[in-house]
Amino acid sequence: MGNPREVVVVGYDRTALLDLAGPIEVFQAANHGEARYRVTVATLGGGPFSATAGVRIEAGADLRTLDREIDTLMVVGGWGYDAAACDPMLTTNLRRLALKSRRVAGICTGAVVLAGAGLLEGRRATTHWAFTGELVNRGVEVEPDAIFVCDGKVSTSAGVTAGIDLALAMVEQDHGPALARRIAQYLVVFLQRSGGQSQFSVHTRTRPVSDDSLRALLDDIHADPTREWTVPIMARRAMMSVRHFARVFSRNVGVSPAQYVERARVEAAADRLASTSDGLDAVARSSGFGSAETLRRAFLRVLGVSPGSYRARFRTTGVA
Repeated sequence: MGNPREVVVVGYDRTALLDLAGPIEVFQAANHGEARYRVTVATLGGGPFSATAGVRIEAGADLRTLDREIDTLMVVGGWGYDAAACDPMLTTNLRRLALKSRRVAGICTGAVVLAGAGLLEGRRATTHWAFTGELVNRGVEVEPDAIFVCDGKVSTSAGVTAGIDLALAMVEQDHGPALARRIAQYLVVFLQRSGGQSQFSVHTRTRPVSDDSLRALLDDIHADPTREWTVPIMARRAMMSVRHFARVFSRNVGVSPAQYVERARVEAAADRLASTSDGLDAVARSSGFGSAETLRRAFLRVLGVSPGSYRARFRTTGVA
């Protein structure tokens, strides 16, 4: 039996409790029958810190005095992420400890803290779907739909429970899929969930648009996605030539006009799937798709899941 791998989990005030507890539970479950991991919660100064709902967490180490080799350095997320990312003492110590670590991870908005420490420079990353813009603004190449991203020794995860997915992947990397599968079964979670985080963020994926004519057009598309929204029709609505419109639209919105219309229709269909029991043909017609098959292909393309799977996950908890 070898020495357990040391995992240092970095917390700070206003940490998200599940960001912290989820990965820790995974590593602790891996210790059943054999000491595979030793988890230490660390803060700047070594004192306690606040988490969700004012829960106080005791730290077991001071980041400033940690000076040993670390297997996994993990920075969690939470509403205090911005202050943490701008704290020069914290980010300096994260850079120092990253050099002593075999791998480094950011859970949820912990990825933004890693970016603040310069640890995502030249790397691909992800974070909670609502905060991907924070990484983009810091010059990070973002994979917005990923549940987690591993780029070299640095890994980042999407929001909250995605930290469990990343921790399970680490256990699988260290000890094989059988142990990771046992832990997932014990925690009653999927070892690998289907689809990316876009299925959770269908309503918030468009960047803000400052151009008044484009903003009015986007509102019209969402108000009636069943209309025939061809590029010439949209260009006339925005009072632009077709060529100029296509160029301005893509630059300001981030996707092509056709992609945007498809996403708007998927959003409308998602609302119907989650709130009604209408059949797929009816949902397809009411959201601007010609058939259930066209709807299915669009869902797989935009969200990575089928309409049936989306309805099963988001219509009800099943309690009834």
